[in-house]
Amino acid sequence: TQVGVLYGPAFSLVYAFCGIFMGRMADRLSRKYIILSGLLIWSMMTFASGFANSFAFLVSARFAIGVSQSALSPSVYSLLADYFKPKHRARVFSVYASGIFIGVGLSFLIGGSIAENYDWRIALKSVGLPGVGLAVLGYFLLKEPSREKSENAQVPDQSFFEVLSFILKKPTVRYHLMGFSLLALSGYSILAFIGTILTDVFESSNLISSYGWFMFATGVSVNLSGLMADKLALKFGEEKRFISGILAALGGLPFYYFGLFAETALMGLILIGIANVISSSYNGVAAALIQDFVGSKMRGVAGSVYLFVVSIVGFGIGPPVTGWLMDNIFTGSKGPSQAMFSVFLVCGILATACFLKAMRSYKVDRV
Repeated sequence: TQVGVLYGPAFSLVYAFCGIFMGRMADRLSRKYIILSGLLIWSMMTFASGFANSFAFLVSARFAIGVSQSALSPSVYSLLADYFKPKHRARVFSVYASGIFIGVGLSFLIGGSIAENYDWRIALKSVGLPGVGLAVLGYFLLKEPSREKSENAQVPDQSFFEVLSFILKKPTVRYHLMGFSLLALSGYSILAFIGTILTDVFESSNLISSYGWFMFATGVSVNLSGLMADKLALKFGEEKRFISGILAALGGLPFYYFGLFAETALMGLILIGIANVISSSYNGVAAALIQDFVGSKMRGVAGSVYLFVVSIVGFGIGPPVTGWLMDNIFTGSKGPSQAMFSVFLVCGILATACFLKAMRSYKVDRV
């Protein structure tokens, strides 16, 4: 329960809600200093967590980390969209998104090794301290691009709700948010229950840590997806970047099916891992696409809205619904696998329908 609190309300919900505020700040203040301030604070709070002597201390630190980390992506999205022209955005955003998966993979290997051989407090101190140095380095290296010189800059005198209304009234944006949040729902669900599947279905809990290796491969697939999306846009039209979402929605389904119902645990792990590499490849493209529908001075809010919807639907709905299916609908020995594949199948089909709709309305809503 305590671990659930640390990952749930203490971080994810705080991260999602504060991200909206941080997105608004990114449209009005220096994105460079928002990013560096967030990096400095969450690094210091991660380091401070290594001195925790109570659960209340850890929750407070985790809360502060959630607030400060919510400053990062909206400002980064806005910066990257102003740095690079639309024809390059998918691959650039994918490079950024791939860092998340590489970081998760490293946490399995380095953080887990430190915690196993020393202490979890040492692990937190070890991963927190380098961020302080990066914040100092970023002060000298990170440059703030001019919003006025970026394409389609908007006048910054609109209220937050006017900006929000401008973004959400576009059908393509709504299809985008629905489609990619469905992919996030299934993605968060497999992360939440891969341990349950390996333990209860395959009786091989010793393989759980090996799942981290597939996070590295996902970092590669995210980059390839971004490159492919930009190539498709250049050759067939910008709206064709949504094809990356369709491939993520449907491409992993055969691997999930044969992996979830595999005869051996190792084969199940490998096939599920491959499926996750495919189905998570959309992350960079999704973040880049949302920027096509707003001008420079709305980019932060647009990015934060995307993160909010994906976080709430993915983390807030995915694991609870999947868990309910396991407890109440699919209760046999293969129940976890049946529930998980049902989620993937439904989300994949619905997401594909959303992306097809988005491609039809893209040119009308494009800024």
